Amino acid sequence: MKLVAIAAALSTGTAVAQTAGTWMARVGAITVSPQVSSGYLSAPDYMGGTKTDVSSNTQLSSGVTYMYTDHWSVDVPVALPFKHQIMGDGALKGAGDLAEVKTLPLTVFLQYRFLQANAKFRPYVGFGLTYAYIYEATGSGKLTATTNPGGPATSLSVDSKWGLNAQIGATISLDDKWFIDLHYSKSNLSTTTHFSTGQQLGIALDPACYGIGIGYRF
Repeated sequence: MKLVAIAAALSTGTAVAQTAGTWMARVGAITVSPQVSSGYLSAPDYMGGTKTDVSSNTQLSSGVTYMYTDHWSVDVPVALPFKHQIMGDGALKGAGDLAEVKTLPLTVFLQYRFLQANAKFRPYVGFGLTYAYIYEATGSGKLTATTNPGGPATSLSVDSKWGLNAQIGATISLDDKWFIDLHYSKSNLSTTTHFSTGQQLGIALDPACYGIGIGYRF
């Protein structure tokens, strides 16, 4: 009789439930795509109207989710550092790469999951807080030609900043343990670049993030 009861529980979907106390771990990939709104380089701006843009980057990712209740969860995504190219825009549009920078976003999401805990397709929304650690900014010869023509090489640093996130996503159960996770988030994030020449440039990054992963619940 005990075996019959266990088989019945599995067939009703209890084993695939995202109930209170469930842990879920995943691995996959995520793309960070800055939606840039750039200010102008502060004086002296030798080109006049110098702005910048920032490239997208995709990296391996992972994450852990804990179901606090049957509907509310806490999620911590993790990824390898992202490498972004800082490119010329405005008066320098088409000039190519001015610098490279690495970012490591540290994020926590509070999520609400819809439908029943044992639903095989379960959409969710989330609200998060991110600390974007920005480091190893390296300038190119084009940056020096723009900010300090004829002078020594220009170095730069970019301020690390806090930002807010809104998220939508869904989990799709493959069996009693494995699932696919799809998610999209948008961040509100602005920062300032400081150059060794004393110039500055403010920029709103506001990145959009797209991710997919395969996960295991336990």
